[in-house]
Parts: sequence; structure tokens; C-alpha cells
Amino acid sequence: MDGNLQSGQQRLYEFVTSLCRHAGEGEAFLREFWLALREDEETAQELAYYMDRGQFACQVSVRGYTVVDIMVWQIDHFKARLDRREDGMGDNGDKMLLMAFDTLLKMKKEPEKYVRLLQGETGTDYVDKY
Repeated sequence: MDGNLQSGQQRLYEFVTSLCRHAGEGEAFLREFWLALREDEETAQELAYYMDRGQFACQVSVRGYTVVDIMVWQIDHFKARLDRREDGMGDNGDKMLLMAFDTLLKMKKEPEKYVRLLQGETGTDYVDKY
């Protein structure tokens, strides 16, 4: 492995470790997430792009859904939890980012399940949802 690749992977690992720490996720989550990310170079590059630029490339998609679509879906869920007075991600942007990439990794393995969730689960923005 060349030095630049090792350096890039080390930087990404440190970024992921920091996200996990700020998101309140433990060592087990970090290990599982990092292993999944290492197995999916395309998603790792997407996260590295975000790490370097602070914006999304949206080059990775599953059935037309990108990490940004997943984040919008998460925000919708966050609003629903607020409506029900439940604790959630709150204003923890690190957790939202981490969970969006975690969902993207899982979605690549089980696309039907997650497409169904994205299309069927929404917040409380419409009458008679609850």
C-alpha cells in the first residue's frame, strides 16, 4: 500500500472516529462502521470527499437515492420525534452525518428494505399521520 493511500485512510479513520465520539457512538459501532466502509470503496470516497470539502459529491446512489436524500429523510424523522417529545439526533450534525452514511452502506446491501422505508416513513407534516 503506498504512503498516500495509507495517509488518506488514516485521515478518514480519524474523521470517522471523531464523528463517532461526537455522535455518542461507542467502540463497537466504530468497528462495525469502519469495516463496512472499508468494504465499500465508493462510499468511503464519498465520505472522504465530504471530509475534505464539507459538502456532498452525491456520486453514490442506490436506486436514485443519495446520502443527502437519506439525511432529508432523517430530518423528517427528527421532526416527528420532536412532535412526540422523544429524544433524537437533535442538533447533533455529526450523528446525522454518521447515521446517513451508515444507512447508505446498509442500503447498498438491502436496497428494497431501505427504499421502502424512505418512501413510506415520513414525519408529521400531514394531517392525521398519528
